[in-house]
Amino acid sequence: MSVSKDASEAPVPRSIVVVGASHAAVHLADRLRSEGYTGDVTLISHEQHLPYQRPPLSKAWLEGEATDETLLLRDRTYYANERIELITGARVQKVERESRGVRVDYARQGSCVSREFDRLVLATGARARRLTLPGSDHRDVLVLRDLDHARQLAERVRAGPMVVIGGGFVGLEVAATARSLGAEVTVIEAGTQLLGRAVGASTAETLLAAHRGMGTDVVLGAVPAEIVRDDDGIRGVRLDDGREIPAATVLVGIGAEARTELAEQLGVVCDGGVLVDGQCLASDGWTLAIGDCATHVSHTGRRFRLESVDNATEQANTAAAVLLGKPCPRRSAPWFWSDQGDQKLQIVGLLGGHTSVLVRVDPEKPRRRVALYFADNALIAAECLNSPADFVALRSALGRGYRPSPEMLSDNTIGLKKLLMPVRS
Repeated sequence: MSVSKDASEAPVPRSIVVVGASHAAVHLADRLRSEGYTGDVTLISHEQHLPYQRPPLSKAWLEGEATDETLLLRDRTYYANERIELITGARVQKVERESRGVRVDYARQGSCVSREFDRLVLATGARARRLTLPGSDHRDVLVLRDLDHARQLAERVRAGPMVVIGGGFVGLEVAATARSLGAEVTVIEAGTQLLGRAVGASTAETLLAAHRGMGTDVVLGAVPAEIVRDDDGIRGVRLDDGREIPAATVLVGIGAEARTELAEQLGVVCDGGVLVDGQCLASDGWTLAIGDCATHVSHTGRRFRLESVDNATEQANTAAAVLLGKPCPRRSAPWFWSDQGDQKLQIVGLLGGHTSVLVRVDPEKPRRRVALYFADNALIAAECLNSPADFVALRSALGRGYRPSPEMLSDNTIGLKKLLMPVRS
């Protein structure tokens, strides 16, 4: 994707507004200040809460091991000390390019506010997809995307059987956590494997066995047709084959869609998210988009959207460099993690387009599994189950551009850390 001009030609702005206040937005503000930026930085969030971490919501927070306070990305004094204006409980209704920058209109506490800024960064995130089945509008049909959703879910964990619709990351994390809290849980997945296109068949099969070993009933190849109500509550989920799965609560985990409404107002190109180049610039060459709302274009032309803390951090670093007219930092290999009960899944690189797969299992510790993905005889991605040391070695190798062949990594009697030692030194 090309843009109208190189971002480094633009002057350093006197004021920057970021719409959104999740990890990407807060890290951007922090990076700007650490790089010496002295202009105005404003974050506008539609949530009332101080910016917080989202990954623990399905795990440590739901279990009670984390609190609202420990979720916070920064405490309130940080924003004051760093002169970062944080506006919470404000919904941005309109953004409009002007000769001097951008005008942002937002509503807060019953009042409408219109302000001008030099540069705009969209960190609007994504919203959970909802079901449109009969009965899916019931109050006990939940999603999990933010802290308020998590609070609703926590109130329902012990209310009776739970059905999770969708065998993706969030659904499986919640299922494992709910089981650890004593809930009866059924996962319904329309596909033939868990985690769809996110992981390979070997990893999916291992996780399937692990979840069933935790006591979760997993139903594959099943399509929900109706949320069946019983008086004021939910009785169950009826499948398209007529089966009914008992449920008092239904969690919908069928993915998320990027919030692109403001980008569309500006007329920039959107494709499953705000389409950005390697400098996080949208098609107008001026607006930046970072985090879950942004769609990337790989060197092969593939378009994809990454929902991960790593991606949010990397893009925030890049956006800060662009805004300050500095060279963009080199991107490392993208990585992601998911904790599902006692299973730790760590992924590095991008799956897709591979031509071969090599699965390594530690003979002495069979819970440790690594699936290596190769294209044109070169490593492009890896999935590590319960193998954090292997993940660190692979992340370092891919991050440095090292692309070993299957033959170089096939000896299962030698650890990956040792096999990859030359690139780590």
